[in-house]
This record gives sequence, structure tokens and C-alpha cells, in this order.
Amino acid sequence: MDIIYIKSLSIETVVGLYDWERKIKQNIIFDIEMATDIRRAAASDDIKDTTNYKSISKRLIQFVGDSRYQLVETMAEDCAQLILSEFSVPWVKITLNKIGALRGAKDVGIIIERGSKP
Repeated sequence: MDIIYIKSLSIETVVGLYDWERKIKQNIIFDIEMATDIRRAAASDDIKDTTNYKSISKRLIQFVGDSRYQLVETMAEDCAQLILSEFSVPWVKITLNKIGALRGAKDVGIIIERGSKP
């Protein structure tokens, strides 16, 4: 199993329970790991034979940017399902960081894994 990853993808969106959070956009930081097999792409040197992280990144920016979740848990779950279904990835790990959500803490967030590792 090989892993393609995206680190520190920052996306502005509306997320949160409180009234003030529903009126502003906040930065959510994503770290994403995806299982893949790079051997075919390595042999062909062709982008069509690999998991295209640029396409995944653009899709997540659009999807999350247009969303209005209350919970980061729901956001992470929907993002994982989107990656698994739209990009034929068998396994994904998402670390979602809601910077500034807790006074005194540098980072607050969740980590989820979905699918199965080959």
C-alpha cells in the first residue's frame, strides 16, 4: 500500500454551533492521507494512472467552502465519503483542525479513518 497525502489544506467555511460562528467564515485545516498503489503511475509517468491530489484538493475546497456545518464531525465524515466515492480511494484518513476553537489550545479537531487498507 502506498499513500498520497495532502498536508495543511486551509479552507474557509461556516462551521459551528454558536450564533457568532454562523455569521463568519473560519479556516479549517485538513491533513489527508489516501491509500493507493502508485506502481502503474510510476511505470507510465502519466497523471491518469494515479490518484490526482490536485483534483481532490479542488473538490474539497469547493465542497467545504460551500457548506454550513454545525459539527466538524459531520464535515469530516462527509469529506471522507466524498473522497472514497468520487475518487475511488479504498482508505482515507482525515485530520481536521478547527484553529482557535478552544482558548489556550493551539489546535482542536478530530481524526477519522474510513474504508479499508488494501
